[in-house]
Amino acid sequence: MAHVISDDCTMCGSCQDVCPVEAISEGDTKFVIDAEACTDCGACAAECPVDAISAQ
Repeated sequence: MAHVISDDCTMCGSCQDVCPVEAISEGDTKFVIDAEACTDCGACAAECPVDAISAQ
């Protein structure tokens, strides 16, 4: 099950930097996770300074 990024995202980019499968990209107002590519490792959630990432 893929992780999702909420509207609390501040666009800092720390999640994108730690994603081992490059499933995170910059959207218009927040970063987004490609559910097909996400391996549910949780690295992004652990890195997010505002806790905007959670398991779906």
